[in-house]
Amino acid sequence: MSTPPTASPRRAEMLAAAAAAVTVVLWASAFVSIRSAGDAYSPGALALGRLLAGALTLGVICLVRRETWPPRSAWHGIAISGVLWFGFYMVALNWGEQQVDAGTAALVVNTGPILIALLGSRLLGDPMPPRLLAGMAVSFAGAVTVGLSMSGEGGSSVLGVVLCLLAAVAYAGGVVAQKPALGSASPLQVTTFGCLVGAVVCLPFAGLLVQEAAKAPASATLNMVYLGVFPTALAFTTWAYALSRTTASRMGATTYAAPALVVLMSWLFLGEVPGPLTLAGGALCLAGVAVSRSRSRAAARAAVPGAVPEQRPEQAPDSAR
Repeated sequence: MSTPPTASPRRAEMLAAAAAAVTVVLWASAFVSIRSAGDAYSPGALALGRLLAGALTLGVICLVRRETWPPRSAWHGIAISGVLWFGFYMVALNWGEQQVDAGTAALVVNTGPILIALLGSRLLGDPMPPRLLAGMAVSFAGAVTVGLSMSGEGGSSVLGVVLCLLAAVAYAGGVVAQKPALGSASPLQVTTFGCLVGAVVCLPFAGLLVQEAAKAPASATLNMVYLGVFPTALAFTTWAYALSRTTASRMGATTYAAPALVVLMSWLFLGEVPGPLTLAGGALCLAGVAVSRSRSRAAARAAVPGAVPEQRPEQAPDSAR
């Protein structure tokens, strides 16, 4: 006698949530490493070094797992996400953060999840339930609060703001392009070849990378390698795994947990003690993510195979009245 298949979907949902959590934690940790490596490496060289380290790590994993070449149908999305997200985004963000203070960068870049939701709804047909919209609004308010609390007195250049905005647009476009590719290719394939495409895009910075690596302290180079192995190779793979099992809009909303984690990690590793306003903003970010990823009781019941929709009193059969 077969049992109802309730455990498998639940397990898949839990694995996707765990993968998303790993991604957000590692992307938040990248903030600390970028701060260190960015003192010795220029934006393009840092992006190329990070992508090369990531591509090498992913290539070894693919060889061990005997991963095949992605199908032709997936290459369109892989190429677009590789150019926009792995390539252009990383260079623009590294450059933009050198031109503006951390608060302004956080404010502008955190428009990315909103753009993902809009593009996902328009191009992928992603649903926009009220809980998702409400959660994103709360999280964005938290990101604004964190950004304002982090803003310095030095001001921000127009170039820096434009670069951060372009990075947010590239991030959103890359995510939306990546989603269809995951329908025919594995998360590891999409991540590996997207990273390779990004590395090719950044090859013009190879000369700078060689020159700066010869002068950079070991700590900066190790941070660059860390960025490639963990926030790139591992985190982008767990991101793709989670994205293949949910909508782009919900995944974008999940990344709003990153500002809260950045505040915590900056406190632990950089000695930057957060003020009350920063803590409040971080709490709002986490609360918004919780709301955006929650589901109504009806949606939760519908997700369970074989579940019977709840009947209202007026819909009950005569025998129950």
